[in-house]
Amino acid sequence: MELAAIINQYYDAFIDKYAQCPDCNHAQWHPLSCGHRNCPKCQNHEASLWIDRQQAKLLPVAYFMATFTLPFELRSLTWHHQRKVYSILCVCVAGTLKDFGLNPKNLGAEIGMIMVLHTHSRRLDFHPHVHVVVPGGGVDERRRQWKKKKGQFLFNEFALAKVFRARFLEALKNAGLSIPQNVPKEWVVDCDHKGKGITVLKYLSRYLYRGVISEKNIVSNQNGRVTFKYIESKTGNTRYRTLKGEDSLQLIMQHVLPKGFRRVRNYGFLHGNAKKLLFLVQLILHVGIKGIEPRPRPVFKCPCCKASMVILGFRQSVWESG
Repeated sequence: MELAAIINQYYDAFIDKYAQCPDCNHAQWHPLSCGHRNCPKCQNHEASLWIDRQQAKLLPVAYFMATFTLPFELRSLTWHHQRKVYSILCVCVAGTLKDFGLNPKNLGAEIGMIMVLHTHSRRLDFHPHVHVVVPGGGVDERRRQWKKKKGQFLFNEFALAKVFRARFLEALKNAGLSIPQNVPKEWVVDCDHKGKGITVLKYLSRYLYRGVISEKNIVSNQNGRVTFKYIESKTGNTRYRTLKGEDSLQLIMQHVLPKGFRRVRNYGFLHGNAKKLLFLVQLILHVGIKGIEPRPRPVFKCPCCKASMVILGFRQSVWESG
């Protein structure tokens, strides 16, 4: 007699009798975490770990967030050449900000950056843009000193947009991509003061590991139509959008990045290979350097008594093909 046969025969009875919650004997199934970066269910722990890593890099300086948005006329080109255009977008944004920082009229130092690529608007339409978090200061390698960014502004937005536009279009041309004739001459770059940094990092983390839509925003799924809600950026009002089920899936799937493409990138003294330089900057700014304590994975709470539930086993779904 095989033990596997006994387990298969009596597994349900075993779960019913011995349960999962040690306090009230309540049992229930939870989906196994898939770990995919676009999954809206199982990535909250990864987002928390990312915030922990970024908090270890925070400096006691003002923080800014620069947002570079591609115009509507380039969205079709971007959609059909995602990997190539996304790479060009990240390189041009990073290069533009780096050169503005090195300019003595602006700062005259090497800045650090945390860049995050987003592809959607709040309505989930295709809307590629890049957010860049920049600490207010940089490293003057020639003088071997830290230079603080003064004032409430990072760099001139209009000048950033002009340089970014020229570099991006030139890069598209060099990559052999056909540029539409109706590309506007004025592009949009926003550059805002964000205080001490942790607020904007938490904002970005919500979009890194939860997918493009939170399940709590899915309002209904009835008669072949799906409705979700979103917050309108200009008014702050809650809006609703209803589509056919297949169209709602397409709306979500268009934001899945090409396989292996990195949504988050670090530059300058915040790059992973610049740990020694970041350590020196923290010493100069008198930052208390602490080790990161491993964050335990959250436990399942019993919906009845709120006690921590015990995981007794796993069941793998078997898909049969006809």
